[in-house]
Amino acid sequence: MNVLQKLRSIANYQFGSGVGRVLFPENIEVRFSSRTGKVKEVYLDGKLLATLKPTGNLSLTVEGFKRIVKSFAPPRFRVVVQKEAVEFVRKGRDVFAKYVKDVDLEIRPGEEVVVVDDNDEVLAVGKAVLSGREMLAFKRGVAVKVRHGVED
Repeated sequence: MNVLQKLRSIANYQFGSGVGRVLFPENIEVRFSSRTGKVKEVYLDGKLLATLKPTGNLSLTVEGFKRIVKSFAPPRFRVVVQKEAVEFVRKGRDVFAKYVKDVDLEIRPGEEVVVVDDNDEVLAVGKAVLSGREMLAFKRGVAVKVRHGVED
């Protein structure tokens, strides 16, 4: 199995069928760890799309999730925030449950998610702390631990 097939398989396993082909086209550039020789980062046109963590899971960047958002209809993978939170989230601040307006109910804690506004514009990427249902039900606490905001 070549590197592209392996990366697509990981993406399909982690995010669902069809994501691998959308996320990783034929012309990606793969960088390997000089120490271990394993895949470390994946780029497209000089922009970082994802890193492969030692656990074997992908950690997506804003650019990586933008590719997915274009191809999959809402609410898949998304956490929609209220207008009051947009500027904070853009700057890389965490998403609190009280500002979650809509969400993919299939999201589970620990999953990679994308935070968007009402217009489906990507604001940030991060890791879900709560399930999708909990994000809507709770009025306190962190819903998404943001890793990168678009203005971060």
